[in-house]
Amino acid sequence: MLQSLAGNSCVRLIQSNKSAWYFLFLVLGYILYLIFGAVVFSSVELPYEDLLRQQLRGIKRQFLQEHECLSEERLERFLSKALEASNYGVSILNNASASWNWDFTSSLFFASTVLSTTGYGHTAPLSDGGKAFCIIYSVIGIPFTLLFLTAVVQRIMVYSTWRPIMYVHTRWGLSKPLVALIHATLLAVVAVSCFFLIPAAIFSALEENWNFLESFYFCFISLSTIGLGDYVPGEAFNQRFRELYKLGITVYLLLGLIAMLVVLETFCELQQLKQLRKMFYLKKEKHQDRLAIMEHDHLAFSSMPDGTINSPQEDKTEPFVDFPVLTSPGGDDPMIK
Repeated sequence: MLQSLAGNSCVRLIQSNKSAWYFLFLVLGYILYLIFGAVVFSSVELPYEDLLRQQLRGIKRQFLQEHECLSEERLERFLSKALEASNYGVSILNNASASWNWDFTSSLFFASTVLSTTGYGHTAPLSDGGKAFCIIYSVIGIPFTLLFLTAVVQRIMVYSTWRPIMYVHTRWGLSKPLVALIHATLLAVVAVSCFFLIPAAIFSALEENWNFLESFYFCFISLSTIGLGDYVPGEAFNQRFRELYKLGITVYLLLGLIAMLVVLETFCELQQLKQLRKMFYLKKEKHQDRLAIMEHDHLAFSSMPDGTINSPQEDKTEPFVDFPVLTSPGGDDPMIK
């Protein structure tokens, strides 16, 4: 008997706090997903890192043996200075000295990566004034960019999502959730083709050292605003029409980001995903809200003086004219007679 009561109480407790349990499972799932990513990245990339370290040590050792007049300390100072400059986008190599990082088109490309929060990191401000301006520019520009993208996506959604779904729903009488799901799938296929597959093929043809996988990787890292910076187009020594190429990449990034937001917003409006999100969100307890409002009103009235609160009977005013009371015809009232 006690076990059944305890079991029923546990079931009621779980059902009454179902959203909290779902949220707990969501947090645990996210932590496990982070751990899974760390394990996979470590197991895949650590051997390559160790191999690269060994190769660099061998090259450095061979270089010091061939140049005995150069001490290891002087070589370390030179390499540290060169690497520090490379972190700011300035290379000491002869084949990279012809291109500038802060001409107009390169600066425009940098501004677009800052405002879109992509941030490749291959170029960074060198001066204190540039760093201070970057902070102020980002504080104002990032909310401005969010406002701009929201307005653009809202207008595009009218013609790309809402009207087509309503047209098919009313014209053929199909289920609206089914039409929305098919439309979102087709829109995702078109977006992937136009902003991932085709640009990846173009980048693999224009960039000498990029294959299709690396080009697709750059498109995904850029349009998802991850921006690792390991692949940046237009940085080759013999890049033809570099300024025009950089300008085209800037336009591509803005249009691709808008397309990705449209696709994401289309999927977020699917009825299936709305039901999934409700599992993890807090439900609004309307009954408790009404009780809180009533309690607040009660406290407000109780704080008022007694003379300012009158009963409904006291609010009624007496008539200005006293009408005579009619009696029966057999009565003694002269007016009735």
